[in-house]
Amino acid sequence: MRIRFGFIDDLTSPFRHNARYNIAPSQTTPVIIQGEQRELCPMRWGLIPPWSKDASIGNKLINARSETVSEKPSFRDSFRERRCLVPATGFFEWKKQADKRTKQPILIKVTDHDIFAFAGLWSIWKAPATGKKLLTYTILTTEPNDFMKPFHHRMPVILMPETEDKWLDISSKAGVLKELLSPYPSALMDAYPVSAIVNSPQNDIPECVVPLGDSTL
Repeated sequence: MRIRFGFIDDLTSPFRHNARYNIAPSQTTPVIIQGEQRELCPMRWGLIPPWSKDASIGNKLINARSETVSEKPSFRDSFRERRCLVPATGFFEWKKQADKRTKQPILIKVTDHDIFAFAGLWSIWKAPATGKKLLTYTILTTEPNDFMKPFHHRMPVILMPETEDKWLDISSKAGVLKELLSPYPSALMDAYPVSAIVNSPQNDIPECVVPLGDSTL
């Protein structure tokens, strides 16, 4: 991942070693930001705006709609000044089954790269009582491409590798940034069913990403 994204390699960071297989909101994960150099930072998933008095708002701000992100008070400052890359090798969605009572977990990946980046925003929040700082982030979403429509009415914004520098560049204008937030090409995506063990975030094991041989999409 360090070679792929070109960030500073902190040998003391636990994120340098720990593989993850089932990440859920409110958990802390590695996020890439741009300072004088690219840095890998641990942040909690679920953005808490700096003006918020309560950290629980982060539970509602795990995603940000790309269409309105430059206008919403919760996101507009981060969109202007604090953009990030959220590295991933895939993400889960759930497809309704024929019986309409159950949903099949699906692992969705991109076919042209083993690892990719979601477009993200980040923020620094200080707890009012203690002044303790907390870094948090959100993932941008957009309209689904044809590949994603059977699974969900939205999809995360997956950046093309050649646009990642532009997304992190503090000098990039809003109009340029909005052009990057389009659906990823359907032809470059793949998916397969996985075990229902992913339904519990307590299960963060390699079995979460193993294809199910007896299920179909």
